[in-house]
Parts: sequence; C-alpha cells; structure tokens
Amino acid sequence: MRLVIARCAVDYEGRLQAHLPIATRLLLVKADGSVLVHSDGGSYKPLNWMAPPCSMAESEPDEGEREAGVVAVWTVRHTKSGDTLYVRIHEVLHDSSHELGADPGLIKEGVESHLQALLAEHIHTLGAGWSLVRREHMTAIGPVDILARDANRQHVAIEIKRRGEIDGVEQLTRYLELLNRDPLLAPVAGIFAAQEIKPQARTLAQDRGIRCVVLDYEALRGIDDTESRLF
Repeated sequence: MRLVIARCAVDYEGRLQAHLPIATRLLLVKADGSVLVHSDGGSYKPLNWMAPPCSMAESEPDEGEREAGVVAVWTVRHTKSGDTLYVRIHEVLHDSSHELGADPGLIKEGVESHLQALLAEHIHTLGAGWSLVRREHMTAIGPVDILARDANRQHVAIEIKRRGEIDGVEQLTRYLELLNRDPLLAPVAGIFAAQEIKPQARTLAQDRGIRCVVLDYEALRGIDDTESRLF
C-alpha cells in the first residue's frame, strides 16, 4: 500500500462529474489497484475513489498545470467503464509504501456458532436444573442447534440466531413438529434465542408457545463457572 499526504485537487470524469478543490488530503493506492482520496473528516468514507479493475499512470504536468503550481498528475482510469480520476498534486508532504501481505479477514465475535458454544457451556443460564443433551442434534430436515433438558427433564429444542426474525421462528417450528413425533423425545418445548429478536418474530413465537430468550454475548463470555474451577 502506498500512502501519500499531499496538497491536491481531484476531478472525476465519466458517468458523473465531480471536483475537489485544492486541499491537503490522504491518497491511498492499494495493491488491488484501487485509489482512494481521504480528508481528515467524514469518518471512514473517502471523498472520491476509483475501484478496480483500473490502471494508474503518474505523469508530469502540462504547461498550464505547471503554471498553476501542479507538480505531478495521477490519471486513474477504470478498465471497463473508462471513467477517469485525475489527481493534480501541488505539494507532497509524505510518500511511503508498505507491504501489508495477505489479510486473514474479519473474524466476527458473536456469530451463531460462538453463541451456540457459549450457551451450551452455560446451559444453566436458562434455568436451574437444566442440562445439555447435545449440540447440533440431527433431524431429517437439519440440525437443531441445542437439545437440552429442563429441571423437569423435559426436552427443549433451542434455535440460536444473531438476529431473531420470523424465518428463524418458522425454522424452529418445523424442528418441533418433527421432534414431537419421536416418542423418546416428546413432549419437546422450544426456545428461540438471539442477541436481538424482532417484535414480529417474538409475537409469532409466543403465539406458538415458544419461549424467547435474548442472549447477552459479553455476559455469557464473562460467566465464572465456579463448579469447574480448582480454587
């Protein structure tokens, strides 16, 4: 990645026309070919940019540009559309390149698999006397996230989502209909658990006798299991 801090003017020509007058800005040239123009405000959004596939050429200014104080011109042209970004640099304050290497990507905390593992580990948070039967209990139409027993030893099927919507309630309903046909499991109750449950989903779940539970990811991570500690 190349980082340039420069006093520059920027023009975009193509399907739209845009102009940024002379100001000090951060110019990013990424390994994928993209060029982004940032100011010191506006959060993470660039003021203007060119996304790949594109090509960039750096050239000397023409006579008129040189008289206006331009010392270099970047011409960034999109390969398919022909749209062009012109960056006319008047003064370079910083210019450096850095090899960042391959990025492993964003690892999201609180995804459904993490929530499932945490709730299974701390199944007692659903009530005293609860116990885990198994995670990913397989059925003919897919796996139930968690199969547990409550204090009365009744089976409970738990469907876990980051964001609880009507589709998740419908999914759990199908699991419950199937599980309740098994005489070794029936009667099977249901819990719809999520970090956030939409009002419509809550209404539908309650109408079908399904308990709704809002999961606090940070609280589940911070639970101190005193029974498993040595001291």
